[in-house]
Amino acid sequence: MRKLIIVVALLCLSAILALPTFAQDEFVFGMVLVGPKNDGGWSQAHFEGGVYVAEMLDGVTFLEPQENINAGNPDVPFDVAVSALIDQGAQLVFTASDEYEEDTSRIAADYPDVTFINVSGDDAYLGTAPANVGNVMGTMEWGKIMAGCAAALQTETGSIGYLGPLINFETRRLVNSAYLGARHCYEARGMNPDDLVFTVTWIGFWFNIPGVTLDPTEEANTLLNNGADVLISGIDTTEAITVVGQRAAQGDTVWAVPYDFMGACDISPDVCLGVPYFHWGPVYSDLIGAAQAGTWEQDWLLTNPDWSDLNNQDTTGIGFMTGPGLTEENAAALESFIADAAAYAEENPEGIYLWTGPLAYQDGTVLAEEGANLPYIAPLGEAPSVWYSEQLLEGIVGASES
Repeated sequence: MRKLIIVVALLCLSAILALPTFAQDEFVFGMVLVGPKNDGGWSQAHFEGGVYVAEMLDGVTFLEPQENINAGNPDVPFDVAVSALIDQGAQLVFTASDEYEEDTSRIAADYPDVTFINVSGDDAYLGTAPANVGNVMGTMEWGKIMAGCAAALQTETGSIGYLGPLINFETRRLVNSAYLGARHCYEARGMNPDDLVFTVTWIGFWFNIPGVTLDPTEEANTLLNNGADVLISGIDTTEAITVVGQRAAQGDTVWAVPYDFMGACDISPDVCLGVPYFHWGPVYSDLIGAAQAGTWEQDWLLTNPDWSDLNNQDTTGIGFMTGPGLTEENAAALESFIADAAAYAEENPEGIYLWTGPLAYQDGTVLAEEGANLPYIAPLGEAPSVWYSEQLLEGIVGASES
């Protein structure tokens, strides 16, 4: 019996020694990622946001993130991933996907002394989250409007394809935003926006899971084969620009607008019209700084572009890098459009706000009458809003429901 007690004690001591040790005043944070930290898209943008924080703030340690935590990886459930971070001392955990929204609120009740930030959810806005859970999301609607504009300025066939992930409020509002930007800039070319073909294909998840989702490579090729000469990506990974680069190398005149990550154009620069991207570093720094100082309070935060300097890595939450594939003339037109959008954001009446009526869903439901602005968010069921896009807009080809 004494031998057993000694063995157990030694095992416990070994486990304790195996855990990383930090200074008492060190603030430790972790991150649960739906994909790999080097996916060239959504997850990499979050990981680099964490690296930014560790470089900018003193007394902060960024744990190695828990990667590929999704339904296609049942070996590491969400709860296990979160517990692993907390066991290493995490005082704040970013759960970086809407996939984790419900589970974040559930598991947070078990760790009331840990702060949780779910990215893209709205439980804090709805008042349904525990007190230690907050939400943050970037207003990517602006980025997608820019993406749609770039696509419409460059298209020669008048047909744009959108490679979408799964279908929910977030993905519908981003498709709708891209469509509104495309219509506006197609008309600015002197073309009839009603003649623009805008087709969305949904693969079923944020990235390819063999046997579960549609293959994004195949779907990208199908959109091109059906007449689209510009692909806008809405998925976490880089298949759209990869396929377009391959087709261009074969002699096709095609372009792409990748997504999520600032460096996405590097995959195939000559066909890249630009990339709307999230930059999480500044807002993550603010959240961690508040938690470190003991002043964090539950909130539903939105990060916006820095309209005065769209790609300033210390201030912007949403950026847009114009790609080498955009012609000089079209790049100038896009820059002018962005300036008009910035004017609206700065409450200049001369600015452009594309969520203005007449707007209707695919089934004809009126969202906004002529001249009326659709609010960014309103309680679901009480009034229509951009945030709770229940369908795709009238004029888009594609499904609004799974």
